[in-house]
Amino acid sequence: MRVPPLHLEEHDRLAALSEYGITSDSMGIELDRIVDLASNLFDVPTVLVSLVERERQIFPARRGLDACETDRDVSFCAHALKQTDVLIVLDAALDPRFFDNPLVTGGPRIRFYAGAPLISPSGFGLGSLCIIDTKPRNSFSESDQRNLKDLAALVLDRMELRRLNIARRASQMRFEQIAATSPDGIICTDEKGAISFWNHAAIELFGYTTEEMNGRQIATILPYPVRHRRAEDPVKEDDHETPYDWVGKTVELKARRKNGSEFLTELSLSTWRDQEVVSYGAIVRDITERRANEDRLFRLAHLDSLTNLPNRAVLRSRLAQTAETAVPVSVIAVDLDGFKDINDTLGHSAGDELLRQVAQRLLACVRPIDTVARMGGDEFALLLPEMETSASAVADAAIATLMEPFYLEGQQVHVGASAGVASWPLNSASVQELLSNADLALYLAKSEGKNCRRIFTPSLRQAVLNRRAYEGELRRAFEKEEFEVFYQPQIRLADETLIGAEALLRWRHPQQGLLLPSSFMPALESGLLAARVGDWILQRACAQAAQWRRDRIPDFRIGVNLFGAQFRTGDLAEKVRAILKQENLPPAALELEITENIILRHDDVMLEPLRELHKDGVGITFDDYGTGYASLSMLKRYPLTRLKIDKSFVQGIPTSSEDAAIVRAILHLGRSFGLGVIAEGVETAEQCARLRKKGCEEVQGFFFGKPLPAAEFEARFLANKVSLSVQVESILVNDSLQ
Repeated sequence: MRVPPLHLEEHDRLAALSEYGITSDSMGIELDRIVDLASNLFDVPTVLVSLVERERQIFPARRGLDACETDRDVSFCAHALKQTDVLIVLDAALDPRFFDNPLVTGGPRIRFYAGAPLISPSGFGLGSLCIIDTKPRNSFSESDQRNLKDLAALVLDRMELRRLNIARRASQMRFEQIAATSPDGIICTDEKGAISFWNHAAIELFGYTTEEMNGRQIATILPYPVRHRRAEDPVKEDDHETPYDWVGKTVELKARRKNGSEFLTELSLSTWRDQEVVSYGAIVRDITERRANEDRLFRLAHLDSLTNLPNRAVLRSRLAQTAETAVPVSVIAVDLDGFKDINDTLGHSAGDELLRQVAQRLLACVRPIDTVARMGGDEFALLLPEMETSASAVADAAIATLMEPFYLEGQQVHVGASAGVASWPLNSASVQELLSNADLALYLAKSEGKNCRRIFTPSLRQAVLNRRAYEGELRRAFEKEEFEVFYQPQIRLADETLIGAEALLRWRHPQQGLLLPSSFMPALESGLLAARVGDWILQRACAQAAQWRRDRIPDFRIGVNLFGAQFRTGDLAEKVRAILKQENLPPAALELEITENIILRHDDVMLEPLRELHKDGVGITFDDYGTGYASLSMLKRYPLTRLKIDKSFVQGIPTSSEDAAIVRAILHLGRSFGLGVIAEGVETAEQCARLRKKGCEEVQGFFFGKPLPAAEFEARFLANKVSLSVQVESILVNDSLQ
């Protein structure tokens, strides 16, 4: 640990510090607002006003720390005494000055520190205003540094006011000597208000010379207004409160310059008696800029600068306040759909204007007591106190209003929105977790097609916990080669011949045995391994298909399911081509299966690679067709070669006329669009016979064979090195079900 150095002018510095008469508990109330503002503005748990003495540092104002002082040797702020800029330590554990400092290795475990020096008018470093966090950061922007310096200037203003108040209590001569060097206007009057002293700063502040003001009434520059009357006193025409009623107080009021202009001042008035002569002293400072800075810093800490909506910190604060009232409350998380396209095509200025218009539309959807906050980017949140069961209607109204066209730079544009709703006590355990619950419901809405709203249920959180529990295990499983590819036969019904197989993932867990995809696929698809595992399945399945084509069936076809993450990398087509080339597998031997969910999540990045591969001759199958919201436009837009009828319809054919009609319709669609059709989930001879009668060309399911490891698949279906014929018993079909 590097001990802060002592400087040559240390004696003078300590003398300057002593003029303020500050102890560890002497200025808390005066500085608490600044400390709280800094905590909210920078979102840090700990803020300190630190003054560095000879052997210790004291904290006259603090938040997030119980201690009121520490040794100077461990002080971060002591390192900032000779600086004029902010001392920034992004990660104390990696800084050679502090990595072994007890404040880093032990309590309070400082990782991030930024301190703006407090420099006296005489140029001595007194200490700093510092912000502290137990988490490191990777940056502290110039804007943040400027804001921290502004707050430090406010602290120093309060300290200077204290120094001058102390000085006022000294003799008149001492007072005048100090006043002569003060940056604040200092004015002395007799008990009748006639000015007797006027320092240089007052000349600069008001524009009058000392000669012009000596003997004149202070009302010339401080035209105080009529104040309140005391309730216990009778009303009188001349019942006015004068500035001399403000002795011992600090007040804000308008002052008047020589040129007649008015400005906001902060005035502190004191009085003393010298040989029975009463005198008054006023410290006056122009706080116009300070008030503007305070207002700016307040807005930065509480309002979004783009939309003027409350920010995340305000929303959390209001949520905490609502929790104390124990009344029902709902939160709606809203995220725009298609906002990135606006930024990319029209530019960020148009995107900013869109966000401002979105804010106004959301405000129109709620009551005056509700809160609309911008959480960042294109994310918003609605806080609805005293509302529980009607929150879904508000979410629907928000989605509807955001679907209406926007007009940006003379152009009409369209975006959508997704929403997640969470309510307490309806579907959340506590008010504190409402935000995260609404986010989970929003994530579900985005994953299920966007432009919709979903309501949080406890099962959503449990699913997240399950995925997190699996994340570490999935990485280990991939590295330890516990994943396996199984193969399920696909049959041509015309001659009951094996034509190919679908590659399916299995996990041979060391403790739980063989796991089916339903138990781990949600965690895998939402994690970081999805693209790598998807590429591994593709490579393994293509290699196996190439071997079987060489040794067993020359026209064998392999189907492989794609993950959405494989499209995000942007090089899917190149990877598929490389694997086909490596395994010497013709494109027509590969069929890539995509689901509606993948299309809805990644529509903007899917078309081009699929078109390229389709042009190469690779088959594209629409899996689980008919179970979601797939429209005919998808069949027209996407380069498909085959539709796969979902097993839920296949299994219902013998008993449900509706399922039979859906199967018949999908077969007709396939023929109309020139697409092949394959039915999955065939488990009985009756289902097989009915599909054949309806004209279905290909099937797969347990009736023909369950998914098997490559060796077992080969032994069972390819032992004779010829096409496999599967005999299916003829079943009489009830014509009423056709």
